[in-house]
Amino acid sequence: MSEAASSHVALAKNTRNSATNRGTADGELLPSLVPLLHSWLPRQRWFAGKGRPVTGFSLVSATEMLPLDGTAGPGLLHLLVRAEQPSGDSGPAEDCYQLLVGVRASMPPALASALIGRVERGPLAGRTVYDALHDPRLADLLLERLRRPGALGSLRFERTAPVPEGLAPRVLDAEQSNSSLVYGDAYILKIFRRVFPGANPDLELPLALAREGCDRVPAPVAWFEAPGAGPLTLGVLQPFLHGARDGWQLALAALAAGRDFLPEARALGRATAEVHTALAAALPTPALRGTQTRQLVAGMTRRLEEAARAVPALVPYVPGLRAAFDAVTDLGVRGSGWAQQRVHGDLHLGQTLRSPDGFWSLIDFEGEPARPLPERRSPAPPARDVAGMLRSFDYAARSHRPWNPEWAARCRAAYCEGYAQASGSDPRGEPELLRAHETDKAVYEVLYEARHRPDWLPVPMAAIQRLARSAAA
Repeated sequence: MSEAASSHVALAKNTRNSATNRGTADGELLPSLVPLLHSWLPRQRWFAGKGRPVTGFSLVSATEMLPLDGTAGPGLLHLLVRAEQPSGDSGPAEDCYQLLVGVRASMPPALASALIGRVERGPLAGRTVYDALHDPRLADLLLERLRRPGALGSLRFERTAPVPEGLAPRVLDAEQSNSSLVYGDAYILKIFRRVFPGANPDLELPLALAREGCDRVPAPVAWFEAPGAGPLTLGVLQPFLHGARDGWQLALAALAAGRDFLPEARALGRATAEVHTALAAALPTPALRGTQTRQLVAGMTRRLEEAARAVPALVPYVPGLRAAFDAVTDLGVRGSGWAQQRVHGDLHLGQTLRSPDGFWSLIDFEGEPARPLPERRSPAPPARDVAGMLRSFDYAARSHRPWNPEWAARCRAAYCEGYAQASGSDPRGEPELLRAHETDKAVYEVLYEARHRPDWLPVPMAAIQRLARSAAA
């Protein structure tokens, strides 16, 4: 029997005790970890509240996935913890984070980089805690749980297809807002770190696409969640596209080699259209008319005003940018309407993968992490995704020296041509709607870059200048 399978047997035997016999330990557990979490949590790349102090923690749930019995082997503790932080005039904000915590009497040197700290008091006093995803023994156990659907404490594991055992795990270092484990170059498990009540679109939409037979998105094989009135999606296991390269890397390589990216951009447009077509077949497609159009524009205008207050460089362009939004309102008043549907929500070159045979896939359907989950799950015109990809071509061109605006323009045109070939509708045929969404995306980029990467601010500001002139013309 493999080590992972042995761990599963031990886990199954102790599930009832782990879930029901913690008693006062739960009440003592979080206070004993708080000093360590205050230091460790804000340093993680996926922590969303950077720049604001953490004023408190509260425990949502605690599940012993592998008993913390004080033996030489590791224990595994699954925690959902709310971090309280000040949030301006609206009062404190409480983000819920998923932590998988390994517990050992002593740490092997190989796990030093995963250290959270040594617990001084409470039920884990004298033991060392660490990020369990970096421990191959505990990562094996997590896959074993996904292989065997069912409940464990406050967690529930689901599966759509058999998953082989004994796949060696490794942590991907490239993640920003989540964490991922690759198992044997066959599967990738995305662990959502900041979690929200309700269906996560990164599970919901790939499942819907799989039902439609769309192979442009890797179909979920297994997942786990915390059940409730608004279940929390905690992790999704999908096939790992071994050997694939993301579109951003490929675009930069093309720029560095001085060659066009037109065949790739055109094929990527076709892939996007196929995904949109399948999503429209799988899920409701309400029309965008009247009140909905005004609500769409109101949201864009609000985000523009908020960004201008935070980034003074944006202020001179506000009238021209607002004109791009007003053009959509004017069309709506005159009776124009548009199709809406579920979309990717944060589409750019980095959210695409091209396999060695040239096949494009779309990944990461969470949407923009800064937006509330209900907003990310709302239908939108497909132009929103198209605009995101058009902005991404511009980013790629401007990240290369010397800047090559013609390269970006040709890629943008080829992408729209490919989209039209697969869908029968050219996104450029609705210029006002496309311009408004591209403007909204550029405003988002300005705010993001000003807060996180000031050196990149000239990239979206150049688009802001172009879009303000275009809308005012």
